[in-house]
Amino acid sequence: MVSISQGDRGYLGRMIHEKISFGSFPLANLTDLNTWKDMANRTSVKEFILLGFPGTWQFRVSFVVVFALMYTLTVIGNASIIALVWRSSNLHTPMYFFLCNLSFLEIWYTTGVVPKAIGVMLGTSQTISFSVCILQLFFLLSLGSTECFLLSVMAYDRYLAICCPLRYSSLMSSVLSVRLALSSWLGGFLAISLLAFLTSRLTFCGPDVINHFLCDIDACLALSCSDTWPVELATFLVSIIVVVASCVVTLVSYMYIISSILRIQSGHGRKKAFSTCSAHLSVVTIWYGSTIFLYVKPSAQNSLDVNKIVNTFNTMVTPLLNPFIYTLRNKEVKVALGRAFQKK
Repeated sequence: MVSISQGDRGYLGRMIHEKISFGSFPLANLTDLNTWKDMANRTSVKEFILLGFPGTWQFRVSFVVVFALMYTLTVIGNASIIALVWRSSNLHTPMYFFLCNLSFLEIWYTTGVVPKAIGVMLGTSQTISFSVCILQLFFLLSLGSTECFLLSVMAYDRYLAICCPLRYSSLMSSVLSVRLALSSWLGGFLAISLLAFLTSRLTFCGPDVINHFLCDIDACLALSCSDTWPVELATFLVSIIVVVASCVVTLVSYMYIISSILRIQSGHGRKKAFSTCSAHLSVVTIWYGSTIFLYVKPSAQNSLDVNKIVNTFNTMVTPLLNPFIYTLRNKEVKVALGRAFQKK
């Protein structure tokens, strides 16, 4: 017996109505069980085809080389920061504890994208099942939400260090640091749970080609034949709660930080104070700029081709830049890195 969902019934009804109206659907076929089986199979998409970046073979191979190089450097760079902080006792502070969390997150964030994207570019792994697609979407959006929370926590940490230097150690204790980091991880994954559930309830009747190298929420909504308004609303609300709220916390923290720095009398003191947060400010600007463009909007109307470019920046370029930004613009990290090489 053929099982047809409520969403499929509506689609089948429209299909039959259109074909009968144009005289291309013999009424006798309505009694044919094979006809209904064929329709049911066509109305329930079990897997998608990821389009990636279409082009010539040489064009796609060049993308593969770039993606593989960026992925390798990202993993090595972020893993090096974690190892450096772990080995250097002078870096055992809340700031670098949060940085280790961020580096760990970036490794998994880019790992959730690049290996599959390389398979798509080479044509060896272009298909993705519906369940894996939803899992990838949940995984990436959850890690992205966690990064928003971590960046706001790091901004709050810099606020306490610069605006309340005498009370910093008592205010930002190791216990509070662990709680803030844990809350960021739990909050990031919980915030996306409802959105992932609603997306998994969408009906996909075909076509089954996703114009992307990953399962993006906009690309999924573009393919759905059911009402996507609840998912679009949930996406917008989650974006406001996660992205905008964390961005406001970060901005307010930096308003107080800049105000405190400007009140410092000596130029050397101002330079030293600003150097402690300049690296984080650079990462915040890059991350929130691309994230707000992708997700803070009332409906999924952005060009999917533009989304692919911005997603490339968000999921590959930003994780790659983070280790270099924190290393090159942070004196303490450079000193610890120099000591690590001297020991060898």
